[in-house]
Amino acid sequence: EEEEEKEEEEEKEEKEEEEEKEKEEEKEEQLQTHPPLSLQEKKKKKEQTPQNL
Repeated sequence: EEEEEKEEEEEKEEKEEEEEKEKEEEKEEQLQTHPPLSLQEKKKKKEQTPQNL
């Protein structure tokens, strides 16, 4: 039984590591596919500036 528990623990850890890798890859993909935030930031600034200026 102890052997089985050990194996389960190892499998859990492996899964978690896989998920971490996937998250990292997703982040990088998003950075590549989406343009830098400058466009969105400009929009935000426009929205933030009061119109009476």
